[in-house]
Amino acid sequence: MVLRRLGAAVLLSSALSAGPALAAGPTVPNNKAEMQGLDKVTARVVRIEVTLDQPVRFGTLLITLKACFTSPPTETPEAAAFLEIDDLDQDREERIFSGWVYASSPSLHALEHPVYDVWLTGCIDPLLPDPPASVVPPG
Repeated sequence: MVLRRLGAAVLLSSALSAGPALAAGPTVPNNKAEMQGLDKVTARVVRIEVTLDQPVRFGTLLITLKACFTSPPTETPEAAAFLEIDDLDQDREERIFSGWVYASSPSLHALEHPVYDVWLTGCIDPLLPDPPASVVPPG
């Protein structure tokens, strides 16, 4: 009985630590991420749109999107983004976050900052593959 409970606890623990990566995961690349930011001092929530490799300023934070993926339409909706966030407070730049965030689990890999919270709400503007070169039949 004890071994069975221990085995179940180990399986549950490994499944929870894998998080959204346990499933096939988001695979459709997108050009932009939709986020929300909270200024804890003023209690204002703002919508933030970040384009790939084009940093956006939110308060003293500089948010750079490196990748944004959504799940295919045939799977459970999910969005995941790789972000780099720098704090530009007091004329210095310090990387305070670099990693994946998930729209369905905003607290899984959360930014820890005394003044600001940011979270992913989704990815938009899918990157479409280049159309195939047109083939002209000989003749």
